[in-house]
Amino acid sequence: MVYYIDFQPKTTSRVHEATEWSITYTYNAPDTTLPRVLLIGDSICNAYQARVRDKLDGKVNVSFWASSKCVTDREYFRELDFMLGAYQYDVVTFNNGLHSLGTNRAEWEAAYTAVLRFIRAKLPDAKLLLVSTTPLKDSRLTAVSAELADYAKKTAVSQGLGFINLFAAFMPLDRELYWSDTYHFKPSAVNMQAEIIAGRVREAL
Repeated sequence: MVYYIDFQPKTTSRVHEATEWSITYTYNAPDTTLPRVLLIGDSICNAYQARVRDKLDGKVNVSFWASSKCVTDREYFRELDFMLGAYQYDVVTFNNGLHSLGTNRAEWEAAYTAVLRFIRAKLPDAKLLLVSTTPLKDSRLTAVSAELADYAKKTAVSQGLGFINLFAAFMPLDRELYWSDTYHFKPSAVNMQAEIIAGRVREAL
């Protein structure tokens, strides 16, 4: 048996945000005839998940879990355990970082790699694709996000995992045209993200 408590951080300096949230949907839940992808992320994932579902409609079923929780939060592993055990997944896309911009870096890196070990232990046959963080309107925060994206890329390379580099794809874009606020994107950009994610899921299958 694989137990999440064996992977979650033993201690953490992470302080909860004023409002912590989690959102999960499983589309076409009764259907087991098509492969299923699990999208894991934050509000960026929550924005693109419906469009990914539409782009994969009839070919791949979609589940998603979006949360404000940082991987250094011990509760993250408990909720992730529920999601990983709820259905059979053929592909998992994983992102964590924008709610971790101020998190102790060593703690985040250790928890990030622990999450990957946990996912692979729970779903040994699923293809795991790491998704980078995205750039922001704020240049200082973007510099931090770039470091997190780079760590995710290096981890993907070292572990032989797929990598979806949303950071590189969106860094050159005009902030006024594509961003709705410091962190989030306008519909045209969300659609671009969904197209990238859906395309990589198709390739993985």
